[in-house]
Amino acid sequence: MARTAVALPADLLAAPSTGPNFLIEQHLGGVVCGIDEAGRGPWAGPVMAAAVVLDPGRVPVGINDSKKLSAAKREVLYGEILGCAQVGIGEASVEEIDELNILQATFLAMGRALGGLPTRPDHALVDGNRKPPLGIPATTVIKGDARSLSIAAASIIAKVFRDHRMTELAKIHPEYAWERNAGYGTAAHSRALAIVGLTPFHRRSFAPIRKLMTQES
Repeated sequence: MARTAVALPADLLAAPSTGPNFLIEQHLGGVVCGIDEAGRGPWAGPVMAAAVVLDPGRVPVGINDSKKLSAAKREVLYGEILGCAQVGIGEASVEEIDELNILQATFLAMGRALGGLPTRPDHALVDGNRKPPLGIPATTVIKGDARSLSIAAASIIAKVFRDHRMTELAKIHPEYAWERNAGYGTAAHSRALAIVGLTPFHRRSFAPIRKLMTQES
């Protein structure tokens, strides 16, 4: 039976002090995936998204908003989630970011992540307040990675997968220290841009990069 998006009760949208839980998923019923992205703000690299359907009986201990976890803990949970959950990963390239804008590219990555799941969920929980066109009922949850275990799991998968990708790109362009800054506009990244210039992996639609291109022209 087709499901429609629903308004969640206010008590489910309150951030639990003990960390994310499974209450929203249980309220919705059926197969629910959490969707989150990583890499909207960096100056370089693709934007990634993950879609995760957790098995309620096999939820790894310690899942939380990826930003609240150490890199080592994220890596451990990344492997555990991949080992016990349905996971889809999607990305949008630098070229797609520059052509579409970062919001639409993020939506594109989210749709690809959903399409990467082995089974199609009944409902999607999406972190934030902007709903992507997914083709299934979806509910946005502000600060969802602090509320929903499924979204928190997706935040870990997206973050770690993107960090791995930026580490690989850093081997091609080591001057920018992407293995440490993940393409964000750190002082080291800025200095390298001033000395070495742009790479094909820089987002030319982003203001700091456009400014540098103007100065070089």
